[in-house]
Amino acid sequence: MSNTPNFVAPGQQRWLRACMVCSVVMTRSRFLQEGCPNCDEFLHLRGSSESVDSCTSQVFEGLIALADPQKSWVARWQRLDGYVSGVYATKVSGTLPDEVRRDMEDENRIYIPRDGSQTEAD
Repeated sequence: MSNTPNFVAPGQQRWLRACMVCSVVMTRSRFLQEGCPNCDEFLHLRGSSESVDSCTSQVFEGLIALADPQKSWVARWQRLDGYVSGVYATKVSGTLPDEVRRDMEDENRIYIPRDGSQTEAD
């Protein structure tokens, strides 16, 4: 994983995607090269076009830039505290594949959809 700040160069917006698990926003090529900075240990996006396409979405709303997620009330409100600094979507549309959801459950990871359909963890 790179220590490069999570930013988007001008003209790259059309290739932006958001992770369906943590909502971090990066370009498709960056997800392919580096994986998700928060979720790659179980999503395995790095180097897998199929995983990037199925676990990230081009359809998202709003952007939040977080410099210090541990101290930010916005990060807590969006359930982003504990994640890396970067740019995050406020809502992400899409459906995480069933097999990924099962793998997360098997590892006792709680999946909360980022589409706004669920406001609290069950």
